[in-house]
Amino acid sequence: MKNAEPEKSLSAQIADAIRTAIVDGRLLVGDRLPSEAELAEQHGVSRATVREALKRLAAQSLIRTERGAFGGAFVNHLSYDEARAQQVTTSTLLLGMNAISFQVACEARYALERSCTSLAAERRTDSLLATMRNEIETQSAPDLSDEAFCASDVAFHRALVDCAGNEVLSYHLAGSVEAMQPLMNMITFTARSRAEIIDLHRAIVSGLEARDVASVDRALAALEAYTITLGQSVLRARATR
Repeated sequence: MKNAEPEKSLSAQIADAIRTAIVDGRLLVGDRLPSEAELAEQHGVSRATVREALKRLAAQSLIRTERGAFGGAFVNHLSYDEARAQQVTTSTLLLGMNAISFQVACEARYALERSCTSLAAERRTDSLLATMRNEIETQSAPDLSDEAFCASDVAFHRALVDCAGNEVLSYHLAGSVEAMQPLMNMITFTARSRAEIIDLHRAIVSGLEARDVASVDRALAALEAYTITLGQSVLRARATR
């Protein structure tokens, strides 16, 4: 067991070196990495350590492995969808492990979301507006469970972000919408007014449809204020129990 930690440390160092080469452009998409034997010789480690380093990189979708005579490890083409999923996971863990306050998370989430309203109003599509209206209809169902309402709430704001038509913004906002929002919903779901949230969602869609950035910002600001007030009320009630 004493030798396990040094092996993990070495594999992490090798993975970091390869990751840096990819980020720096010394290894390009589609490039074949040296073989396990070559990497082991280069770094003065065992093939098992190299194999562990490659597993780390594969888990981050930075490389892919192929079998056969022309197989090996290749630099992967990392899509925004794959990166977005990792962003959500990382953000969820970061918020949970570091006990970020409800207000801090809420402020950050809505500040980030409002950063895309101008582009969203300019570029929104009929398809995304229809998606948002469908989510409002889902949210209005009287027998909808709290879990389903939360999922629809996330889908609504995901569509708002996607209206901006900017993959980089969508990637960066994934953590705030798909990680922060469920955590906030977990705190507020017992006390929130679905009708009030739905009214503000309708105001957002109307603003986007009219390409009225100011009205979308106002609706998001009102939603933020309502969410913060609601969260503080719930947390105060819990503290007095």
